[in-house]
Amino acid sequence: MNVDEVRRWDARAVETSVEIVSHVTSRDLQRATPCAQWTLGELLAHMTVQHRGFATAAAGNGPDLSHWRPHVSAHPVADYRAAADAVIGAFARDGVGEWKFWLPEIGTEFPFPAATAVGFHFLDYVVHSWDVARSLGIDFAPESGMVAAVLPIARLVPDGADRLREGAAFAPGLPVGADSADFDSVLSLLGRSPRWHAEYETRRA
Repeated sequence: MNVDEVRRWDARAVETSVEIVSHVTSRDLQRATPCAQWTLGELLAHMTVQHRGFATAAAGNGPDLSHWRPHVSAHPVADYRAAADAVIGAFARDGVGEWKFWLPEIGTEFPFPAATAVGFHFLDYVVHSWDVARSLGIDFAPESGMVAAVLPIARLVPDGADRLREGAAFAPGLPVGADSADFDSVLSLLGRSPRWHAEYETRRA
């Protein structure tokens, strides 16, 4: 997938995430999420700072982790919307497709080509849209074209021992059934059970 195509899909994924996050209220922030280490409030803080980190990388900044540290917000939904607008605008700038992105959370040895970096972001926000929707107990079914675009990226994410370390982006992959729907395959490849439900997790805790 070329950089212009992945930028278009990424913008669609981010816009979708904004619509889902708009349903979050202050009463929801302590909800469980499919990201086992995070409450919904913590997940939103992560999603917000990731937008800002990627926007900073798109502006040509080097591997400075200070742009990637989440913080507690008094207005998490509004801050999320502002960060989403910022990253969409940053990726849309002329010439960005030719640049290299420093992504210090992944590594500081070398920058990534724009198409690869935006692909990482696209994958994150398709999956995080599902995370937030499941935490809230609302439906999320990405359009078929988005799933077709994101599935090959999910298949390229390395699995193995690195996914067991503290702070790993994804849990170890789960088995993918031969008859699994494509989006279920995306979730399973990234260590999420397509059958995860917040009500079950809260009751079990």
